[in-house]
Amino acid sequence: MPSRTTPERWVAETEGRSLLKLDIPPDAVRTRSFEISCSLQVQAREATDAWHGLKVLVDGAQQWARRVPTHESGRDSLDVRFRKTVEPGQPLRLSVQAELHRAAPVTLQLVAEEET
Repeated sequence: MPSRTTPERWVAETEGRSLLKLDIPPDAVRTRSFEISCSLQVQAREATDAWHGLKVLVDGAQQWARRVPTHESGRDSLDVRFRKTVEPGQPLRLSVQAELHRAAPVTLQLVAEEET
């Protein structure tokens, strides 16, 4: 069976929304390792007490979560990167949820890059 020569790259992004999902289909024969990048950009609506958070689910289980104060000067962001190994025949289901208080989502992005 021929081997894959080009690493997989999956991207999902949205503007103005706080939920994003990315479903990567299974590979029948290969174990794959992905570097997952999640990025949230927000805009503060009010100058005081604004915060933003990001929750990451992998295959339905929480992988990571964090909440931070939003800079009063306008745009702010929250990012996380991690690795995930996927066994043959298994899909990879990713979900990110923004949590916002006195801030609005600008962009939300998920990128999964296969490591070779």
